[in-house]
Amino acid sequence: MKELELKYGCNPNQKPSRIYMQDGSELPIQVLCGRPGYINFLDAFNGWQLVSELKKATGLPAATSFKHVSPAGAAVGLPLTDTLAKIYWVDDLGELSPLACAYARARGADRMSSFGDFIALSDVCDEDTARLIKREVSDGVIAPGFTPEALELLKQKKKGNYNVIQIDENYVPAQLEHKEVFGITFEQGRNELVIDDEFFANVVTENKEIPESAKIDLAISMITLKYTQSNSVCYVKGGQAIGIGAGQQSRIHCTRLAGQKADNWWLRQSPQVLGLQFKDGIGRADRDNAIDLYIGEEYMDVLADGVWENTFKVKPEVFTREEKRAWLDQMTDVALGSDAFFPFGDNIERAYKSGVKYVAQPGGSVRDDNVIAACNKHGMAMAFTGLRLFHH
Repeated sequence: MKELELKYGCNPNQKPSRIYMQDGSELPIQVLCGRPGYINFLDAFNGWQLVSELKKATGLPAATSFKHVSPAGAAVGLPLTDTLAKIYWVDDLGELSPLACAYARARGADRMSSFGDFIALSDVCDEDTARLIKREVSDGVIAPGFTPEALELLKQKKKGNYNVIQIDENYVPAQLEHKEVFGITFEQGRNELVIDDEFFANVVTENKEIPESAKIDLAISMITLKYTQSNSVCYVKGGQAIGIGAGQQSRIHCTRLAGQKADNWWLRQSPQVLGLQFKDGIGRADRDNAIDLYIGEEYMDVLADGVWENTFKVKPEVFTREEKRAWLDQMTDVALGSDAFFPFGDNIERAYKSGVKYVAQPGGSVRDDNVIAACNKHGMAMAFTGLRLFHH
């Protein structure tokens, strides 16, 4: 197949729309089910690059959950703890394959943002992963292959209209890439930067200790940022992104946004949240929304409106600001990456509130000394990578 006609472009009024290879060669994909759209393919191709690089960097199966050309979550296939399985709503599925664990983590990091996602998988989609995907609200999935059992499950989704794309894992794109804006063609070399241990060798803080586990988390952070709309920062813990701040004009707003998502991920693991008793028949998305309200400042308003009566078996006690802070203070050893330099130490101060201990950023600000001093104040280890990772 050398060309694929799409229903429309970014919006229904943008026609005609298609994908094709400029050199006239075959497209490196097969659509096995559904009819993916313009934005679906943008998410699919960016997501595929991300998980491919995560797999190369860590040796582990990887997954990402994309929304509007930025990842909502990304992770590698480490086993799930009982607590993580519970907050990701997969504790009823038994022991999952490494690939399924990767997607459960990628989806679970920010379940509200992942609602209606496009999934990318580094490995052949197996039955465990397909069973997990089948019951979530999602637009589609791209992978290098699908087992017969997995494909059969996915073809049942959305009344047979779920988007399933198989990509040639040996496809290598041209070194020059192009796009048009306002009728004008832009050309640049592909960002083929390899992120490995050496990327974090220049540690500029008093604390020089970055253990191997933290280097893996920093690599996950930076690879995720490589395919996230800038400005962006990414918090990572235990092999998965736990907070991604994308597309903000101010870096401190990225840090706050991602930090709040990381905080919510940790608060979901608190005894107060784990003890919530939902009424029978409440779906996963509705439970996610209820938890988000419960851990937010709006909960008093929700209680006043009596919304809890439609969701919970038992009226939950207020999760006080002091209780939340005490629980958040237990989150430690978080890694933080930034796609460009931190211009002020306020980013470090905000990151510290979310348990950040390891930082990677390009450096090069006129206030680098201020940022380094903020890290030293909190005993953080920070590496200057010397390379920006903007993505637009």
